[in-house]
Amino acid sequence: MRLARGRPFAAGAIAVAVVATVVTFLTLPDAEAATLGSGSYATSRPAGTSGPTGCGSVGTNPRQFVTANAPSGPVPTNDWWSALLFKRTECAYSTPLHAHPMSFQPSAGGLGVGYTTDAAISGTATGVGEYHYPYATEFTLGVTGLNAPNTLVDGWTDWTVTPSWSDGARTLRATIGHGLPFVYARTTGGNAQLSFGGAPAVWSNSGNRIGFTVRGHDYMAYAPTGATWTVSGTTITSALAGRDFFSVALLPTTPSTPAADRTALANTYGQYAHNHVTGTRVGWSYNQATSTVNATYTFTTTAREGSGSGTVVALYPHQWKNLSGSTPITQTYVSPRGAMKVLTGAGAFTTATKFQGVLPEIPAVATSSGADLTTLGGYLDQVATGDPLAGFGNDTYWTGKGLGRAARAAEIADQLGRTAQRDSLLNAIRTRLTDWFTAGSGETGRLFAYDAAWGTLIGYPASYGSDQELNDHHFHYGYYIAAAATLAKFDPAWAANGAYGGMVNLLIRDANNPDRSDTMFPFLRDFDIYAGHDWASGHGSFGAGNNQESSSEGMNFANALIQWGIATGNTAVRDAGLYIYTTQAQAIQEYWFDSQNQNFPAAFGHNTVGMVWGDGGAYATWFSAEPEMIQGINMLPVTGGSLYLGYRPSYVTTNWNELVTNNGGQPTVWQDILWSFQALGNGDQALTNLRNNPGYTPEEGESRAHTFHWIRNLAALGQVDTTITANTPLYAVFNKNGARTYAATNLGTAPITVTFSDGRTLTVGAGKTATTGAWTWSGGNGTSTPPSSQPPSSPPPSSQPPSSPPPSNPPVGSNLFYLRGGPALSTTAGTAAGTQTITAANGNWDGNPHNPVTYQVCGITGSLNGGSTAFTLHVDAGTAVAQGVQARVSYDFTGGGTYGRVETYRYFATDPVVGTEQYTQAVGLASSSGTLAAMNRGCVRLELWNAIGNASTTVRIDASAANGRQSTLTIPYTV
Repeated sequence: MRLARGRPFAAGAIAVAVVATVVTFLTLPDAEAATLGSGSYATSRPAGTSGPTGCGSVGTNPRQFVTANAPSGPVPTNDWWSALLFKRTECAYSTPLHAHPMSFQPSAGGLGVGYTTDAAISGTATGVGEYHYPYATEFTLGVTGLNAPNTLVDGWTDWTVTPSWSDGARTLRATIGHGLPFVYARTTGGNAQLSFGGAPAVWSNSGNRIGFTVRGHDYMAYAPTGATWTVSGTTITSALAGRDFFSVALLPTTPSTPAADRTALANTYGQYAHNHVTGTRVGWSYNQATSTVNATYTFTTTAREGSGSGTVVALYPHQWKNLSGSTPITQTYVSPRGAMKVLTGAGAFTTATKFQGVLPEIPAVATSSGADLTTLGGYLDQVATGDPLAGFGNDTYWTGKGLGRAARAAEIADQLGRTAQRDSLLNAIRTRLTDWFTAGSGETGRLFAYDAAWGTLIGYPASYGSDQELNDHHFHYGYYIAAAATLAKFDPAWAANGAYGGMVNLLIRDANNPDRSDTMFPFLRDFDIYAGHDWASGHGSFGAGNNQESSSEGMNFANALIQWGIATGNTAVRDAGLYIYTTQAQAIQEYWFDSQNQNFPAAFGHNTVGMVWGDGGAYATWFSAEPEMIQGINMLPVTGGSLYLGYRPSYVTTNWNELVTNNGGQPTVWQDILWSFQALGNGDQALTNLRNNPGYTPEEGESRAHTFHWIRNLAALGQVDTTITANTPLYAVFNKNGARTYAATNLGTAPITVTFSDGRTLTVGAGKTATTGAWTWSGGNGTSTPPSSQPPSSPPPSSQPPSSPPPSNPPVGSNLFYLRGGPALSTTAGTAAGTQTITAANGNWDGNPHNPVTYQVCGITGSLNGGSTAFTLHVDAGTAVAQGVQARVSYDFTGGGTYGRVETYRYFATDPVVGTEQYTQAVGLASSSGTLAAMNRGCVRLELWNAIGNASTTVRIDASAANGRQSTLTIPYTV
């Protein structure tokens, strides 16, 4: 979902949370806006706002850390190597770069190289847990005497980068990349040098080749013909026979590999050692007849000596499982994504991935008549009455959530023939999008601004680092594009390029631009081409590498491209969406779900992760430790593009069972999201759960109408049938106990006949959606027109329920304390609820109390009861985004002023919706010291402060039992 919600629970990850501030905007003068069709965007930031920020002048000069050799045009961000260029936490060199199979870290002396094959696992199998293959330097590749003040970027291609060092006398350039078992180096001013922490273990030194082992990992260094290598102390050096190049290869061996096999591999790799990879490039195509997306990954090599070509590459599981034409050899590398298999001598490889279809919405086969239609109609009345965007935050993310919710309801209203409700929802979408797509259009302050230095489009009000860190653009903008795709079907005039379609395409170009010739935006900003999935952080400056939690919001963007491209006839956008969608669907099954149980470390103990990191994965999120949210964040939003979640129905059950185990029972928050996921594996059980819990609280971006529609119809349709494809992108096949239902949508102006791979055909009328069984719906084709006058959409703020219901009143006991004014802790509850203000952080104070509010009580005598500290704090950030409240509980066993036990809890990332949220000890400990002991007139102290955020927050105090939502602290003592 949103990146900068809190501190990651990642061992060794350097997590610096930088937050966005919601500000009041001024209308831009016309001179500062660029017209695009009927829309416009700002060409400078609104007063008081921020753009990208980082070390030195990087905020205004993103090319501060590139050389003159680097490609011109917009710089890439959101990549595995972005910390090299978008320096933010390490201003001279870089945080670790996890390329796979190797990882790297630049330093003054050159490029640190490491290959970690043993996972570091922490946490528990039923709670927050994680695995990492943390970077450790095995040797440093450089030039004798090199002492560079910084590392610059000399160049990049689709999945490689070339860091550069210079100290004025010596230079080094080293090309590294995803899937490359080689480091390719160019040097001047001194001998090539490999330096180690101790004397290197050399197993071969013959002519221009030297083999050595570090931590059980075998490497071979290759110098030019005629050169030799010299071992002295902790270094290996070579004069390179007067040349300026060499390479080092990591061999796919283990300590048990026979010496003869190791030598044979070194000889095989040696055939390609001087074919330096100087370019990488992806190209894709969609074969509609076979519903296959073909992607070709090409390596350009330059022979530094001889005339050879080809190289050695390692493929990720999502690649080798869909490889076309070639078969990997048996050698493998260990990686955080599972086994990487080796191709030798390749100049390119191609994957062929089946596209299983998407739909604008699940067809209403079970809700088109009878009692369920009445139920659904009532729910639809709820969401379609009044302004469907009221109560949502004004920033890009929460506006997107509101747009997504309205678009889902509009699709359902269309299926039910409720055209008045459909058009009311579409009018709200049209009004809000038009407002955002017109810079300076009114007093709402909603606009997009283009930053020419960075080549990026930032929506203001921004949120979760989308401005300062360039986080999450695909998450935020995917909702806009998806809503625009729904609107385009019914109002094609609005979506025309000469109207507002150009602004929609501008958002696409920013987040994942498919056009290499575009000079405004980088190519595929958020999508890691070789890794097969998006990255959320713009800078990736963490010890664990870049990260992403909500893979499903990334898929929402990809599906939006497919839907928008088809609705507007933009084949290039459609095909880019198909490439990202099919590739990432495979990556999610492998790296977020590990649905075939092959990639996570055996001891990890989880069947899913909430976050993928460059060096591993975490059963965690940025914003919550609740299992429902850890797992649910990779399920929302639920749309007609979510069918990939059901490709492996048995895994749906596995995922659900883990949730119930870790949660200690059925979900209590985000139930609608989780039931919707469960319905892809067991629709009948999901429907039972829904019917048995009528009082559930909808997730913020969901509606009761959409959840009921989705689950009720999947219960009738069954599971996604991946054995059948169709010759159109908008299709799906479902299987219920052997009975198939075929569905397809036609957004064209003439009827089509869809042919399925099993020979079944389905005729779909112009602008219609149809299924076998004679169900047909409108599906668009310009059947709604805008009203003659649309007022600006600027709904007043309204209260939105928290994501979980208020707790029941806790029992009163002598070890239970209420937060009271003063501030103080008391065994007596208050009589009239109020709030205590917690000062804004205005910086990062994670783990370090900063202007805390302190509650304390003394005179406690008692013995330990075997429990642990518990608290329930009702906190609220109002409409402020990216706030984080943190708690520390300290025990003074004798009242003498010495605290023998101190517990600091992970901070709680609040939402930007008015209404309190529960912060409890379930977030887990960030740190602790000391051991609990018996109390003799002792004291307990609770400190609350804002760890991150630029706005104050509140905690509810003095509440009575009748008031409810009492903030309490319970200590593990019998007194």
